[in-house]
Amino acid sequence: MSEQMKDPSGAIRGRDAAILAVILTSYAMIVLDISVVITGLPMLAAELNFSEAGLSWVQSLYTLSFGGFLLLGARAGDMFGMRRMFIIGLAVFTAASVVIGLAPSASWLLAARAVQGIGSAILAPATLALLQANFAPGPRRTRAVAYYGAAAGIAASIGLVAGGVLADLISWRAGFLINLPIGLTLIWATKRLIAETPTRRGVRLDLAGVITSTTGMGALVYGAIRAAEAGWTDPLTLAALGLGAAVLALFIRIQRRNAAPIMPLRLFADAERATAYAGRALFMGGMISFFFFLTIYLQQGLGLSPSLTGLAFLPAMAVN
Repeated sequence: MSEQMKDPSGAIRGRDAAILAVILTSYAMIVLDISVVITGLPMLAAELNFSEAGLSWVQSLYTLSFGGFLLLGARAGDMFGMRRMFIIGLAVFTAASVVIGLAPSASWLLAARAVQGIGSAILAPATLALLQANFAPGPRRTRAVAYYGAAAGIAASIGLVAGGVLADLISWRAGFLINLPIGLTLIWATKRLIAETPTRRGVRLDLAGVITSTTGMGALVYGAIRAAEAGWTDPLTLAALGLGAAVLALFIRIQRRNAAPIMPLRLFADAERATAYAGRALFMGGMISFFFFLTIYLQQGLGLSPSLTGLAFLPAMAVN
């Protein structure tokens, strides 16, 4: 009789509990890093001489590289093994976090933030794939997936408060440097606890799709951010928006013709799924913008400390 049949409650114990802890901590670290920087943004801007428009790139670059390389990270896991890509993602994410924490200038921080997003793009799909590989269908997987979903919400809420407290008591840099011991511990635990997953032969990387999707979205975001300073009629703003639209159109064409596209367009053929994607994109875009602008207002407009700013966000996170 299987372990799941012996324990229909789906309780996770022993080695499986340790594996789940590694996976959840890794995933929480990604989500935490999105929110931990927000409440420290005004201090970061003052120390590294960011403009308000330039400050938005601290989040935008991370999000763009994360989203742009996410599908590539998943494909690489199929080709080379999810455990291997999990460790590589942890290493890249941790190293970039250290560079951010020690960044002497805005340009260093932004470059490392983009690399950190790539690390997250490698790590995130591997976390869910390893969860599915280590927990067979049934009550235990259901429970593990529930923990996985809860980890994101908890980490996002904690990150807002923790980022503010660390910025107040130590520095905004502490929220990134703390990833070093966590990341090294997770790499060590992964090598000891988690087995490699099977690889899939014949799978190819869609580099053209990755390049065009990331470039197109990057140009659109740059145009939107530049418009905040130079206006929507600025020639460079219009050029960036036009380039973004053209490159994204090329991306769609590549996906239609590619035998193994990085973003299969059939995913959008179902109206319910396409609507869900659109709703999720609007929700995340609105939420991140809400946190960004409200942080600036609460600290620079109302004079709240980073710690109080983080606490002010908790009611909104509780509703989500």
